[in-house]
Amino acid sequence: MNALNGYDIEDLQPGMSASMAKTVTEADIVLFAGISTDTNAVHLNEEFAKTTMFGGRIAHGMLSVGFISAVLGTRLPGPGSVYMGQTLKFKAPVRPGDTVTATVTVKEVIVEKKRVILDTVCTVNGKPVIEGEATIMCTSRQK
Repeated sequence: MNALNGYDIEDLQPGMSASMAKTVTEADIVLFAGISTDTNAVHLNEEFAKTTMFGGRIAHGMLSVGFISAVLGTRLPGPGSVYMGQTLKFKAPVRPGDTVTATVTVKEVIVEKKRVILDTVCTVNGKPVIEGEATIMCTSRQK
């Protein structure tokens, strides 16, 4: 992998994996609400959120999904790759102050189509909060 191009499809093998971790801050939640326009009170209003099944504020699910995108775009396959699809299962909430670890693992490499399928997971303290599968178009040394 190089900083400009990431891994080419020819370099990928099932089992390859990459991760990153990020602690979700108050600023992250407020900024994401502003950017996405998702101002649901469960994300922004502690008093309201206490009345919900979560018992307090939670981060936007799509904020944590963004950490998967960060791993795919910067580490594996990395720069030059293009997101084509993603399935998601939200398993547990992420709360302000939680550290989310996003991990992607190569599941299948389709060289002739320049596609890779990866298992994707976000965890907090080792517990899955999001699980899914991504399809990515990769760069290739074969033009």
